[in-house]
Amino acid sequence: MCATCGCGNDSAAVITIPHEHGHEHEHGHEHGAGHSHEHGADHVHLPVTETITLEQKILAKNDVLAERNREWLARRKIVALNMTSSPGAGKTSLLERTIRELGRVPMAVIEGDQETLLDAERIRATGCPVVQINTGAGCHLDAEMMHRALDTLDPAAGTLLFIENVGNLVCPALFDLGEKSKVVVISVTEGTDKPLKYPHMFAAAGLVIVNKTDLLPYVDFDLDKCREYAHSVNPVVEILPMSVTTGDGISAWYAWLAKECELVASDQP
Repeated sequence: MCATCGCGNDSAAVITIPHEHGHEHEHGHEHGAGHSHEHGADHVHLPVTETITLEQKILAKNDVLAERNREWLARRKIVALNMTSSPGAGKTSLLERTIRELGRVPMAVIEGDQETLLDAERIRATGCPVVQINTGAGCHLDAEMMHRALDTLDPAAGTLLFIENVGNLVCPALFDLGEKSKVVVISVTEGTDKPLKYPHMFAAAGLVIVNKTDLLPYVDFDLDKCREYAHSVNPVVEILPMSVTTGDGISAWYAWLAKECELVASDQP
């Protein structure tokens, strides 16, 4: 469990219950003549305690709200993608390029950061509708934040909605926002073994993007081994190597987006 936000599947609380401690002694022997049973003033009886473990699914409320968000989005044929990554993997740069190159598609963005409006300002500069969520000390977005952002943003029917989560590969894996799919973005500068270090996130992913492939000649990163590690925790996840900077491989990303939008458009109302 995360000590900062308390997120986890279950939480355990330990309750200590004091009991009255009766002081009637029934001894099975007689005290000798020299034995006195009077307690000195410094003799203190500590309360008897009982420890009870309570388990509560602390994500239950979030899951209910997430389903409401999902239903709201589905009624409007909105494809919502939860974009997750470590800080600096290139999520915002990917969204900037995607918005500029797929301008014919109606898009909107929910930006999640602990502080500042910097990423929202970058998205706004593309002309795309955006709303910023600052989480303060929080390490992830949750379904309630998503609900409030949807109220503010009010995306039109048929919108492709990107949710740029707080840079963190731990807690966002646990919190459903009501999205259609999670997209994990990593970069070749982060290390080949990322999927093994953060298995919950990669297991929850619908797509893994390996960004900054233009730097492969300069870093120690094994793309085939990374793909193998990702498939060991999620056998069906698709892996897309790309460079947002050069555009190499980005057409596969656009094809994946088109497929996701088509799937939603073909759903029954």
